[in-house]
Amino acid sequence: MGAVGIVERVGLARVASALRAGFTLTRDFALPPLCISCREPVGAGAGLCPTCWAKLSPIEEPYCPRLGTPFAYDPGPGTLSMEAIADPPAYERARAAVRYDDVARKLVHSLKYSDRLDLAPVMGRWMARAGRDLLAGADGLIPVPLHWRRLWARRFNQSAALALHISEQCGVPVLAEGLKRVRSTVQQVGLSKSERAGNVQGAFSVPPRAKTDIVGRRLILVDDVLTSGATLEACARTLMRAGAAQVDVLVFARVVGLGRSPI
Repeated sequence: MGAVGIVERVGLARVASALRAGFTLTRDFALPPLCISCREPVGAGAGLCPTCWAKLSPIEEPYCPRLGTPFAYDPGPGTLSMEAIADPPAYERARAAVRYDDVARKLVHSLKYSDRLDLAPVMGRWMARAGRDLLAGADGLIPVPLHWRRLWARRFNQSAALALHISEQCGVPVLAEGLKRVRSTVQQVGLSKSERAGNVQGAFSVPPRAKTDIVGRRLILVDDVLTSGATLEACARTLMRAGAAQVDVLVFARVVGLGRSPI
């Protein structure tokens, strides 16, 4: 390419850049960024307003290295919570970005039930940060699947949407076909812990064509919320039986029990 052509291309790139910047400025002036929770205007970028941010409860260290549940104080490296010792899960480690409080609940419900797919990039970014120690050695992300009837009714799987945005942050591929929900189950809301476990028993399988993506791999299950853990437990057991080397869990929010001993 001659010198004139190079100059013309650079000039066009600068014009395109200026046009994009002008469009962004005009868009933000006409439609200022809104808080993803309360929809009040925020200063710049996508995220929460100061009021909603103050109500959110990020989960930071110190926490149980197995369950990811926060400690009230630092008990020292490697110390497991009493819950992890008494009832260890099938998965190796769990991490959550935030506690399942009022703001987190609103975000999860808006994504899942109100088609707020604009929330997935922000939530996925927070999850990637919370799960950075898991993602560093992972071979694939497995979204918790929906049964085809529920997927048809809802039109998208919120766990898959979150997994895609986590993948964009860290480069770990999404294995969308790695796990299937083969049995329709009732909603877990309102069920006891034992009822939840029974509800999802035998509900998942690894398709034969996906076995090569599972065997010997370090996998991360991705979901929006961890409550009793019954669904993620069933998924982890299914993947381990199919030959996965390790299964971890990464969720946006988790229920943290009140009144429990921190260790």
